[in-house]
Amino acid sequence: MFEPLIASLLGLMPQQSATGDPNAAKQQMIVQIGMIVVMGVVFWVLLIRPQQKRAKEQAELLKAIKPGDQVTTSSGIVGVIQSVKDHTVTLRSGDAKLEVLKSAISETVKNTETKA
Repeated sequence: MFEPLIASLLGLMPQQSATGDPNAAKQQMIVQIGMIVVMGVVFWVLLIRPQQKRAKEQAELLKAIKPGDQVTTSSGIVGVIQSVKDHTVTLRSGDAKLEVLKSAISETVKNTETKA
């Protein structure tokens, strides 16, 4: 009894004009599909694209690290890179020597090597 009313309120059923013109129903369906496409584009621009950009920047950062760079890890450890391996780096932080994954490096603070 109430199912057609609820479906029409939610926009699930194409609405017909008072004259019953089938072209009006097609136009409304095109408008609904257009709205879905617009929402998809907005979703991509606001959520997916910035995440892809950040992942690309992180990959470039990890490729560019070298011994002597001062870095910060995702857990907040600040240290100087001693050596770089395939998947890990060795950090010197204070008196401690740590081996951490490259993916744990969140930013490069500065290069501490002095050029002679």
